[in-house]
Amino acid sequence: MKQRLLGLMPTPDALRSNRWLRWLGPALHHPRLWHMSRRGIALGMALGVFFGLLIPIAQIPFAAGAAVALRANVPAAVASTLVTNPVTFGPVYYAAWRLGSAILGEPVRPGEEPPLPDEEIADAPERGWWETLVLRVRGVGKPLMLGLAVVATGVGLLTYVLVTWIWFAKVKWSRRRRLAGNGTEPV
Repeated sequence: MKQRLLGLMPTPDALRSNRWLRWLGPALHHPRLWHMSRRGIALGMALGVFFGLLIPIAQIPFAAGAAVALRANVPAAVASTLVTNPVTFGPVYYAAWRLGSAILGEPVRPGEEPPLPDEEIADAPERGWWETLVLRVRGVGKPLMLGLAVVATGVGLLTYVLVTWIWFAKVKWSRRRRLAGNGTEPV
């Protein structure tokens, strides 16, 4: 599995010769950005999930930039931004809006739609669908942003902890299996 993943990653020479990435210079060619290590993979996935949940557009450049800055695994950061996609986008943002509303003390009844701003409610029936959509987005702004920040931070931290724990458990399991095959007792 690891060899298959390594085969999909671009080579350092391919990155150096790419005219679109050449301007990044040596920052993009640091070996830790492409190495399959526990810390690099865990941090890369946590960054990707964080930016994937926090912002709706330009998730991949933000995750890759943060991975380069923090020396995390760039492919893991880029791939894990796909936690939000056209299928998961709606439910994630709806749950974040409900969480943000609960934190701000604005209770929302089950099945209730996002509100329109108070000054616009009277004019809502005369507006088109696009204007109504923009008004609804403005109405959910603060609870949605707070909910997304809380969810992105929590799930990002949880991702880091889970990947670290799973990696550690796999190494420990492999060591026990290897030692059991040799006939020695695991420490």
